Amino acid sequence: MRGGDSEARPPNLEQELIDAVKHRILLIEDEVPIADSVAYALEQEGFEVQCAYDGLSGLSAVRSFYPDLIILDLMLPKLNGLDLCRTVRKESNVPIIILTAKTEEIDRILGLELGADDYICKPFSVKELIARVRAVLRRAESARDKEEISKFKVGGIELDVARRRVTVDGNPVHLPLKQFELLRVLMANKDRVVTREELFRKVWGTEAPIDTGTLDVHIRWLREKIEPDPSHPRYIKTLRGVGYRIVDSEA
Repeated sequence: MRGGDSEARPPNLEQELIDAVKHRILLIEDEVPIADSVAYALEQEGFEVQCAYDGLSGLSAVRSFYPDLIILDLMLPKLNGLDLCRTVRKESNVPIIILTAKTEEIDRILGLELGADDYICKPFSVKELIARVRAVLRRAESARDKEEISKFKVGGIELDVARRRVTVDGNPVHLPLKQFELLRVLMANKDRVVTREELFRKVWGTEAPIDTGTLDVHIRWLREKIEPDPSHPRYIKTLRGVGYRIVDSEA
């Protein structure tokens, strides 16, 4: 932590709501002066900050620090920001704000397509960055509040969205993010056929997948995790050419 107590400020409702729990911010930025300046400003606002100065150490910090939000520079040594964003999104839905030069429009767009929640161009105002951090955290917390009541049960399968937990016949089952989201969408639409287009839209964010076999592969992997006999599915049924539905039993 960097030293110095912040001056007394008038009460601020938004700050009270966002900082009621001390949020962890992971800052991945290879320019040390920028990283130090931003980290100091965030800490003055009540956030707990950890810095990483290259992509590989940043990925390690994601897996050990468990941040509530990541601020990610795109131009990083050892592992670039886009590849890091892609890897993180396979493992977690932690909010990500990317830092990018104004000339890197294609990278900004690609970063958002890979799952970043917001971006800010260099050079930037630290005050603006802090405002973006609060806004992204507020949206994430609002989404979590809605998810906290989202618990689904189909037969022996139970899914808790808020805790990102799945059990089958009482036994915990680990699902990667895409498989978890597939199961969540299917269970939220129990007994209804969910079309392939709807699944791609809700899980991958697109209705026009580059590889049309992607969905079938993920469904196969999901069945291997939750079905008593994946070759004869009890829960996830296929309507060939249309989509999938989840049911309680063979009936």
